[in-house]
Amino acid sequence: MSGGNAQRPPVVAAFDVDGTLTIRDCVRPFLLRVGGWRGVSWSLARRPVATVAASFRRDRDRFKEIVVGGVMRRRSVDQVEHLGREFADDVHREWLRDDTLGRLRWHQGMGHSTVLVSASLGAYLRPLAARLNVDDVLCTDPARDGDVFVDGLEGLNCRAEEKARRLDAWLVDRDLTHAEVWAYGDSAGDHALLARADRGELVKAARVTAVPEGWQG
Repeated sequence: MSGGNAQRPPVVAAFDVDGTLTIRDCVRPFLLRVGGWRGVSWSLARRPVATVAASFRRDRDRFKEIVVGGVMRRRSVDQVEHLGREFADDVHREWLRDDTLGRLRWHQGMGHSTVLVSASLGAYLRPLAARLNVDDVLCTDPARDGDVFVDGLEGLNCRAEEKARRLDAWLVDRDLTHAEVWAYGDSAGDHALLARADRGELVKAARVTAVPEGWQG
């Protein structure tokens, strides 16, 4: 197959972040940077029944809502976003996977649209996306009231089926429903996104070539 995209539909490349573009999880270290161990522990202890119930049911979405809401509540948006920009610099400098970054750069070089679709937090994903020249970010955000964060999440945690739903809505908003979608993920939380894609690639156990098989250039 030729590397040219003549006679082909536009391509959108959707990347998970934690474990896919990065070598590790980013949510916990960022919450620790914002609230420290004391803040994270307090966020769990303040709602013991809900915390135990979420742990017992292995409800990752509810557990995340409890922890993120507890750490972020009453903090100024400006303060958290400042920490997010610093954290994004650290991720960009130390935690990126060179193989999936190479594939991202290939997509960009081919003129494809690129979007991060992640359960990670927008405070650092948006500045990270800017450093990577990614077109957009679909992610998880804490709830806010004006300039201050409040308890809980803004909408649903962006994982599992919510990833596919968010991407579909994004494609509709940009008149890209006819696009060929490539997607990259590393965990069970990405299965719905990979299944929705025209070409989905699970990258957990294998390195990714910069240029996909069957393409040139």
